Amino acid sequence: MTTATTTEAEATTTASPGAEAPGTVVIDAVTKRYGDSTAVDRLSLTIEAGEFISLLGPSGCGKTTTLRMIAGFEEPDAGDIRVSGRSLLGVAPYRRDVNTVFQAYALFPHMSVAENVAYGLQQKRTPKSEIRERVVDALDLAQMRGFADRKPTQLSGGQQQRVALARALVNRPSVLLLDEPLGALDRQLREEMQLELKLLQSRLGITFVFVTHDQGEALSMSDRIAIMRSGRIEQLADADTVYARPASAYVAAFVGQQNFFRGTVVEGGAVDSAHSLVYNMSAELPVGSTGLAAVRPEFVSIDADVAAGASDASNTARGTLIGVSHLGETMQYLVQLGDDQSLIARRPSPEAPQLAIGDAVVCSWRAESVLLFPADDAASASGYVAPPTV
Repeated sequence: MTTATTTEAEATTTASPGAEAPGTVVIDAVTKRYGDSTAVDRLSLTIEAGEFISLLGPSGCGKTTTLRMIAGFEEPDAGDIRVSGRSLLGVAPYRRDVNTVFQAYALFPHMSVAENVAYGLQQKRTPKSEIRERVVDALDLAQMRGFADRKPTQLSGGQQQRVALARALVNRPSVLLLDEPLGALDRQLREEMQLELKLLQSRLGITFVFVTHDQGEALSMSDRIAIMRSGRIEQLADADTVYARPASAYVAAFVGQQNFFRGTVVEGGAVDSAHSLVYNMSAELPVGSTGLAAVRPEFVSIDADVAAGASDASNTARGTLIGVSHLGETMQYLVQLGDDQSLIARRPSPEAPQLAIGDAVVCSWRAESVLLFPADDAASASGYVAPPTV
């Protein structure tokens, strides 16, 4: 598993055709256009055999188009796609060693669960004895054997999703493609299914390619995450790297939440902003340039201004509390710092201070919690890095 950020040059490096292990997916300089619009732009990515990788990004970034090209529902205009060393160009979807699970499970309502799972094997004229055995195995994997005789309309959303998984797994593909399969589930069930999917993938050892716009899903399940923007990969790395060391302001703002401060880079690794000096001793931007400093809400401490004692934090900002939200394990505070910017702070609920709307508060954070990006990243982030405002 990759443990460091993958640069664009590294992301575009692919193995030679025919040299890939079974279950390896290679996307080699692939482009897909729809009229004058480019959905996927010279995208290259190698997905290792047995890896759980997520394609993460907002609507229109090219992630679903990429998945559909692997599945065979779309053909690339340029480039090549290989699975297990075999080019898939011109290969019909049903002849590819991949299967897809969609958000809309597309189960046949007039068929039983077992009949739905068996359908693909029947179309391939698999012997009946083998069909029975493989259907039982697939239903066992999906924990649905006891529901074999029920119709899809008699199942819950989570149970229907398990049937869709069983139907995909019964063909024993080397690669399973999942197109936002948890999007129709409620939050609690979605979180349960995240765990089940990861456990299932670990047990089977097959390659999972998971498309989502939900950062929590990607962070909780993936070996690696490909953050996509405008048909390209902005960053390719493991979850820890993507969260703690984002490659750009776009990634920093899309994965998790950030407080951003725009200012001039000055001596000593600082950004001279309108509200505070935001330090980042590892900053590499030239002195005098405009920088965008970022700190995550969970790194910001907050207290009543009158109660604030001595602190070893490098940064402080004073303001007025204008919002309090209970998020379960954490409390979230929204602080007005001035006419043009607000600040979000999050504290674990047991440690959260008792504050009321209108209180004067002081927020603080350490230098090592701050990331620094070129200010022009703000424009490239398509709105994701706009400082929080009221």
